[in-house]
Amino acid sequence: MPIVVVESPAKAKTINKYLGSGYQVLASYGHVRDLPAKDGSVDPDHDFAMKWEINPESRKHVKAIADALKEDNALILATDPDREGEAISWHLTEVLRARRALKKDTAVSRVVFNAITERAVTEAMKAPRDIDMPLVEAYLARRALDYLVGFKLSPVLWRKLPGARSAGRVQSVALRLIVEREMEIEAFVPREYWTVKAVLVTPRGQEFEARLTQLAGRKLDRFDIADATAAELAVKAVESRPLAVSEVEAKPVTRNPAPPFMTSTLQQEASRKFGMGARQTMNAAQRLYEAGLITYMRTDGIDMAPEAVAAAREEIGARYGKDYLPAKPRIYHNKAKNAQEAHECIRPTDMSRDVSKLRIADPDQRKLYDLIWKRTLASQMASARLERTTADIASPDGQVVLRATGQVMLFDGFLKVYEEGRDDDAVEEADRSLPQLNTGEPVEKRTVTPEQHFTQPPPRYTEATLVKRMEELGIGRPSTYASIVSTIQEREYVRKEKGRLIPEDKGRLVTAFLVTYFAKFVSYDFTAEMEEELDEISAGLRDWHEVLRAFWREFKAHLDETADLRISEVLEKIDEVLAPHLYPPRPDGKDPRLCPACGEGRLSLKTARSGGAFIGCSRYPECRYTRPFGPPGLEEENDLGPEGRLLGYDGEDAIWLKTGRFGPYVQRGEATEENPKPPRASLPKGWDPADMTLEKALKLLSLPRVIGPHPEDGEPVEAGIGRYGPYVRHGRTYASLADVDEVFEIGMNRAVELLAQKAARGGRGAAAKPIKELGEHPEKGGAVNVMSGRYGPYVKWEKVNATLPKGVEPEAVTMEMAVELIAEKATKGKKRPARAGKKA
Repeated sequence: MPIVVVESPAKAKTINKYLGSGYQVLASYGHVRDLPAKDGSVDPDHDFAMKWEINPESRKHVKAIADALKEDNALILATDPDREGEAISWHLTEVLRARRALKKDTAVSRVVFNAITERAVTEAMKAPRDIDMPLVEAYLARRALDYLVGFKLSPVLWRKLPGARSAGRVQSVALRLIVEREMEIEAFVPREYWTVKAVLVTPRGQEFEARLTQLAGRKLDRFDIADATAAELAVKAVESRPLAVSEVEAKPVTRNPAPPFMTSTLQQEASRKFGMGARQTMNAAQRLYEAGLITYMRTDGIDMAPEAVAAAREEIGARYGKDYLPAKPRIYHNKAKNAQEAHECIRPTDMSRDVSKLRIADPDQRKLYDLIWKRTLASQMASARLERTTADIASPDGQVVLRATGQVMLFDGFLKVYEEGRDDDAVEEADRSLPQLNTGEPVEKRTVTPEQHFTQPPPRYTEATLVKRMEELGIGRPSTYASIVSTIQEREYVRKEKGRLIPEDKGRLVTAFLVTYFAKFVSYDFTAEMEEELDEISAGLRDWHEVLRAFWREFKAHLDETADLRISEVLEKIDEVLAPHLYPPRPDGKDPRLCPACGEGRLSLKTARSGGAFIGCSRYPECRYTRPFGPPGLEEENDLGPEGRLLGYDGEDAIWLKTGRFGPYVQRGEATEENPKPPRASLPKGWDPADMTLEKALKLLSLPRVIGPHPEDGEPVEAGIGRYGPYVRHGRTYASLADVDEVFEIGMNRAVELLAQKAARGGRGAAAKPIKELGEHPEKGGAVNVMSGRYGPYVKWEKVNATLPKGVEPEAVTMEMAVELIAEKATKGKKRPARAGKKA
């Protein structure tokens, strides 16, 4: 009975059902080995030899496969049909050979299928092949490159930039995109312009809207009406003249459907329509694939199998009628840069099953399947037909011309099922019709209105637009997009607010450092060229060792150049590089680096231990002026100058709102020689400095607040705001509060109840109640829960406790995230062997 190996138990269960009792299907549970997370795992001095280590959790899975091979001498590797899947198969054969589980006569074959359906699996079993070694070598080259950048460059960052965490070959380039977009936004100077709009009425009493396009016989450009005075003159020019329809033109317009999904477009559309992150999208797609509902979800391909096209056309005809079916199937040409990524598009395995016919409980999977089904069907449907009408309304002397536009849907076609989302915030031309307009007939003016506008800076990236931009630049591949976007957020280089990616100070500093000292390696062209070289390796056109040697020669030279740099040198250099951005010319012509508070010191870039950056005065501590990292003016967003904002007085004490290197805070009085550190309190997360009042400031400065003596021992019970948020405290017992406002309102009964619950959770023999129950571990079984602990919330599975990353709310934890945290914690928790000469 041949042994068939796939990645996950979910796939193993489904495939075992298709193959029947003649096969034994086992799961490898992903990669069985990896490079140890320590220096020396890739050795450039010995032709990039790699030291692989079997994952502790994989040992039992490898043993199960080895034991099964004792009974049958045939191994069929059926891992995913991409580079990672090929690598898993290669790793597994290497490990099994090392264990002598594979004999000389053991039949080892590789099969691939693009969908987990009975037909796809059985057809794949009829076409076995060998492991694709060029594909494996491309994996090895990529793995070595990422390792060398991460483990050689990250220590440089740690030593030179306090608070920096690590660097990645592709992640750093994605971070650069976000940082440079933010700098564009900060440097953007809005430009004013005006338009004139008129509401007009036909002789039949029908209203419509038109916009002024020509004035004084000249076509208006965007900035021709530059201010309110010019706008008012334009309004008078329109109001003072009679108007009539001078020209009406109706043009037929055809809209074609978008192609079916590939990985990047699926991530973009899920972000636009549902606000789903790249990793969230891929997790849901993975589950749909393993359940046999969609084809493989990591692909650059947009072509569709002929039988799938036929099935889609049959379903369109049955559901919507022959009018919605084009005469010929639509053919989409593959855009893949690399043949190994060029699988079929992402589509349902059964076109007749819409989401209402499936039992999908998970809301993410349900939404995503519906999206994929609609996009796939729409891609084979007839075009939408519209009629777009343009009418010019002019004065008899030709001095004034207004234009009205509208469109009418003649046939909805594919739009009946699906319409692609948009990345920007612009609104398309209104889907409205114009009233009947005949050339030469007069129109009446109801209102003529000037409208002020300002040019807008480029928008911040969303996960969708970042993936789209990386794809345009040739950076990354389908299997990497989700991890790239997630990694830069997990490292706290970027935060996401309202769906937009905003660089943190440490992210800006890391980017500035890399652009200054490792410019070539974070350039867009170099990264794209490296991806192409990796693709050439997978196609068998390049030797992977040669690619690594060429990279390492240049990269090592740059590493050596930075070895002796002092932190002060690095900051000075970054300060110099960013000077045009941080210290732009002042309108009054004065030195932009002159401290605005003391008028003597010079401003320069400084870093805090937390990794944050700020601009400070050279005369510190005599002058304590600081402002946020970035160009001047950012501190004024909250109306805070160098001295802060006076909120009022409490008796004789002035209460100030100020901003410092750690953000905004309130302060009682001023710093003096007798009192160098007056009482201060940071604004809690979510409190807007613009909304601060004297009353709120006094509340903050009064913390911690004594609620009263505990009824059992008389010791005080306090409420306050600490490092981990709002809390109540009794002795050494702390209980978290859900909201900052509770700190000022909570009474003794509620406080005692929370403290008792916390004590019970921490007491021996008392079972703590989970904050969130995630269900059974998808690979290993056993309950996975989110718990509340002394040092913050954590994920618990059996004996593994994994603390949640900073900024991750317990309610936002998914099973996929929990499994990753558990695996990482289990790996870190592996005991190291005792050193020779020391007692164990």
